Amino acid sequence: MSIKELPHHHGDEHDIKVLAENLTNHGDDFAKVSEFFKLLSDPSRVRIFWLLCHHEDCVLDIASLVGMSSPAVSHHLKALRDNDLVTFRRVGKEVYYKATDNALSNLLHEMIEDTIDIACPEHGHDNCCCNHENHGDLDHSSEQIEIIHDIHDYLSHHLDQRITIENLSHQFHMNPTTIKAVFKSVYGNSIAAHIKEHRMEQAARLLTSTESTIAEIADAVGYGSQSKFTSAFKEFHGVLPTEYRKK
Repeated sequence: MSIKELPHHHGDEHDIKVLAENLTNHGDDFAKVSEFFKLLSDPSRVRIFWLLCHHEDCVLDIASLVGMSSPAVSHHLKALRDNDLVTFRRVGKEVYYKATDNALSNLLHEMIEDTIDIACPEHGHDNCCCNHENHGDLDHSSEQIEIIHDIHDYLSHHLDQRITIENLSHQFHMNPTTIKAVFKSVYGNSIAAHIKEHRMEQAARLLTSTESTIAEIADAVGYGSQSKFTSAFKEFHGVLPTEYRKK
């Protein structure tokens, strides 16, 4: 269908033409996206994937943690593996599963946690204790707040490492859910989003004050992949690392 054949004409003609071409030329891509969302339509599968983003484990332990049978967990793991969202390794006869470290998996992980933060009743109201601007550290003990400050300092001094919430929980002896809630209350953002800001700010400093390569800087701020770092840097600063260094 040409633009002139549209029943009504709304908006910029060029934009409509581009949209129409994309709808026509990317049918297979839209189908892939649809299949991906079908994969995530099962809440048990999403729970298993989220667990494996933070913790590597065997089928028996995963089944125990999510309250399912081992065959059911194996079924979900196969679907996640077939779509490259979960990987595994063998140690003798034991098989351990974890979320794949790729762009799609990382995006899904972030989307799940952002959605939970938005949808969770304790986070979903303007007057809740997690609204840092209005209520700050309300409802949290001074001891909890002090621990969160320690966690923040620890993460800030280890930007080159990818530290899981479970690692922090074991090291600082605080429940993962409590860590997330108190951190967001104190700093006004999730741990991942807040530390990403630190990483991007540190990367900018290294770009302008050192002769380190982009790959070296990516590694120094916790990105094992230079392409992931470049994408994250451009999203945060609006320009590529190479362009930022030139300016």
